[in-house]
Amino acid sequence: MTGRAEILPLLAEVFRAHGYEGATLALLTEATGLGKGSLYHFFPGGKEQMATEVLAEIDSWFETHVFTPLLKSGDSRRAIGDMLASVDTYFRSGNRVCLIGVVALGASRDDFAQQVHSYFKRWGDALASALRRAGEPPASARGKSEDALIAIQGALVLARALDDSRVFSRAMADLKDRLLR
Repeated sequence: MTGRAEILPLLAEVFRAHGYEGATLALLTEATGLGKGSLYHFFPGGKEQMATEVLAEIDSWFETHVFTPLLKSGDSRRAIGDMLASVDTYFRSGNRVCLIGVVALGASRDDFAQQVHSYFKRWGDALASALRRAGEPPASARGKSEDALIAIQGALVLARALDDSRVFSRAMADLKDRLLR
């Protein structure tokens, strides 16, 4: 391992699989191949710093691939379609859980409340903005935006619970129809 860019995705998968509370130092060192001392060299703030930086990395990805395109695109309908494609890619067609959602539901929720709140609020606001530019009235745009996030997060949970990624694929196809009709 040479740096954070290689380490953060490995840490993210441990937090995804075990939650913040269950991500032990043993699991984190095993996943990264680094000893305790090396991990603390990169993250002197320990597990909390690791989780904070992983959440920031996820936020940055969504800022680049989802939020900004929704807010800045001249073709809002295309941006909405692109958002759905990006979400499908990021969540590996329903085979990868949402780490922000895992944190939101865990016992450590309050420790990361600002990051969780900001992620979902910015996503909802960006999608509502694109929907308004596509001709939706403001109240309808807000409602459709919230429904979209509910559908995405719910589909991720159900796909995982049923061990069936087709659930996520069906939900994304339905969501595309509802958002772009």
